[in-house]
Amino acid sequence: MSQTDTNPILQFGTSRFLQAHADLFVSEALAEGRALGPITIVQTTGSAQGAGRVAAFRQSGGYPVRIRGFQDGVVIDEERRATAVTQAWQTGSDWQAVRRHAASHARIILSNTGDTGYQLSEGDHAGMLDGDVVPASFPAKLLVLLYGRFLAGAAPITLYPCELVVDNGSVLRELVVSLARDWQLPFDAIAYLESGCIWVNSLVDRIVSEAIEPIGAVAEPYGLWAIEAQPGMLLPCTHPQVVVTDSLQQYEQRKLFLLNLGHTYLAQLWQDRGSPAGMTVREAMADGAMLAALESLWQDEVLPVFAAMGEAEAQASVAYLAQVRERFANPFLAHRLADIAQNHAQKIARRMAPVVALAHQLCPGLAQPRLHALLKGGAQ
Repeated sequence: MSQTDTNPILQFGTSRFLQAHADLFVSEALAEGRALGPITIVQTTGSAQGAGRVAAFRQSGGYPVRIRGFQDGVVIDEERRATAVTQAWQTGSDWQAVRRHAASHARIILSNTGDTGYQLSEGDHAGMLDGDVVPASFPAKLLVLLYGRFLAGAAPITLYPCELVVDNGSVLRELVVSLARDWQLPFDAIAYLESGCIWVNSLVDRIVSEAIEPIGAVAEPYGLWAIEAQPGMLLPCTHPQVVVTDSLQQYEQRKLFLLNLGHTYLAQLWQDRGSPAGMTVREAMADGAMLAALESLWQDEVLPVFAAMGEAEAQASVAYLAQVRERFANPFLAHRLADIAQNHAQKIARRMAPVVALAHQLCPGLAQPRLHALLKGGAQ
């Protein structure tokens, strides 16, 4: 049996985020005998940079993850070694190996394919189920792999999408099943996709500010992988920063309404005030006027919505906000507001509109002037 045959986790995506998040968690758990096993990583693009990354992953010894920032008021600055990734492939050159591994050896499929990862490609077609041609889109790649697993009579498999999409497991399942119907797969194959595969919704939360070349990353101490419990699912590892919950929504709402909303509001203030082009989140938190505006937004327009959900959620949101303040003030991470401001209008809609809608439902008398102004195209 080859080393790769023992790798039960098949991962799509080689981003610095996954390197410092799920891959590091599995590495640390492996060292304590609390992980399912090593990871085979798949690069889905054919870039020269990607090829270099794949070559580096194939070298023994792992890669560095530098953890830098505040944790409970204490400065953390340390280097850890991630060693869980023991094989790496590219779909362009290793597609048949990926197919064989997915059909027989993988027990978990993990992915983080970026903002456009769920987009379908018109060029993908049913003929790719049997040939050497690699589908362009991730859902089509996944369909080819899972159909091969179905034909091989393999055991159920658990899928952990980590893309920043609400109900990411459910969304990806519907995309793959719909594609299977379009490709006219047999009824029992579609049934396998719907019930023989376990599609898990999860939320990932960690700021990974920069890459270490050729592989490795710099990340904050805070990290969370919140996983929605499902019957029969197989966990990649147990780890202090991996939480299995019956209610993923509460984690999603805290991150969206406090951290993500806070980032976008600071980006709006940065634009409105004509602040320096290279201004970072940490520098914004050191600006008295920007900090006061952000704190007022959190205290007056967001936390009352959590309070309306009940005492437990009110306390949890206050505790999470304290962590967010530490994370925003991290002196080591150069998190530029210009980067946060990319796709700004879409982020305002995605991050501000839900808390306004929830306030209308739970506390209709709450005034939210800044949020309403942002949604109308300006700031206050």
